[in-house]
Amino acid sequence: QLQASGGGLVQAGGSLRLSCSASGRTRSSVAMAWFRQAPGKEREFVSAIRWSTNKAYYADSVKGRFTISGENTENTTFLQMDSLKPEDTAVYYCAVSGSSMVIPTLERYYPYWGQGTQVTVSS
Repeated sequence: QLQASGGGLVQAGGSLRLSCSASGRTRSSVAMAWFRQAPGKEREFVSAIRWSTNKAYYADSVKGRFTISGENTENTTFLQMDSLKPEDTAVYYCAVSGSSMVIPTLERYYPYWGQGTQVTVSS
């Protein structure tokens, strides 16, 4: 089970911090990730972290503005979002992969998903 929180309404240029914690079967993770889906668009990759190397991955659209971090032992991840833009408006989902073969940027490697948290950036 995944629990995401931290979404809300913010003005352009502002910041939000999303949190996601995993429990139960999802606790043994190899990677955790954030994806987002804007109205009328497909879900897209935002950021991920692979625990074994602590390597972070980012979509080009958020690089330099978003920072992923987390605590492997607690299976918790955070997404610090700074310099937010209206185009960042979306439902943000956290996801967990337990596969050693995971390609962290690809949605199909994540079988476990949280319920989503809404982020709205006003101009």
